[in-house]
Amino acid sequence: MKVNFIRGITYLSLASSLLLLLTACKPDPFPKNPNYAIKKPLIKYEPNKNNLDKMVKELQGRPYVWAEEGPNQFDCSGFTYYLYGSMGIEIPRVAREQAKKGNEIKMHELIYGDLIFFDTDKIPKGKITHVGMYLGNGWFTHASAKEYEIVYSNLNTSPYYKKRVRICRRYLPAGQKKIVMKDTQKPWRTKKEIQSKVSSATADTTVPKVTKKHGLGNFFVQVGSFTGKPKVALLNKITRAGYHYKLIEFPINGKQISKLLIGPYRKRSDAVELLGHIQKHIHKDAFIAEIR
Repeated sequence: MKVNFIRGITYLSLASSLLLLLTACKPDPFPKNPNYAIKKPLIKYEPNKNNLDKMVKELQGRPYVWAEEGPNQFDCSGFTYYLYGSMGIEIPRVAREQAKKGNEIKMHELIYGDLIFFDTDKIPKGKITHVGMYLGNGWFTHASAKEYEIVYSNLNTSPYYKKRVRICRRYLPAGQKKIVMKDTQKPWRTKKEIQSKVSSATADTTVPKVTKKHGLGNFFVQVGSFTGKPKVALLNKITRAGYHYKLIEFPINGKQISKLLIGPYRKRSDAVELLGHIQKHIHKDAFIAEIR
């Protein structure tokens, strides 16, 4: 395995193969025969933000499966349908219909529990193809068809989603106690960091080991390379800023090297757009890297 340390573009040809191996145990996100029968969720909670927050935390990491609305796997609108239905609030089942109901609000008016609707087509044409629920400080939770599970993303640090917002709607009744969001921390967990270990029986010590993964794409902002692991304070700084990171570990001359990456991003331009902010607030020597 040859690793290029020259600043600029980095190539690690086996990383994508490892990611496929690590996600192989999940259900097929797009089954050949989807179950289009709508399962109405059981009403388990009173309609308030505290109960909504409880479900958001509980469902983090559940798998994405097209045409499913829970309780164990979801597509994007099935997820929001389940959240509100579990509190006795009936909303339409599909995203384009959910976007027509509720009270329309502006992005700057978003509060916890509001729904955000996106056009995620490769070439956006203004139609509704995706929905997520707003949490605060730019964060929203959604069942991602790209990451194949329920995740948290951030409008402030994701050019992809911010450019594709089409409309926002409010369904939760007014007058409920507001959940306080701190400026620097989230009162709920980010996506579980999955410790990925290759079996010792089959592992090759020359192959980089992906220890933290997030999403799909080839472009990253590389924060740096470290002997051993990066400091926990640096990793916390990255997540508090709303970014996702990945560690790639490999041996060089008998030493364990960790490459710390923010991303991934599908387009180089998206990574470039965030580079200045990362250099200013995370690490001044960060640069663009590409992994294939």
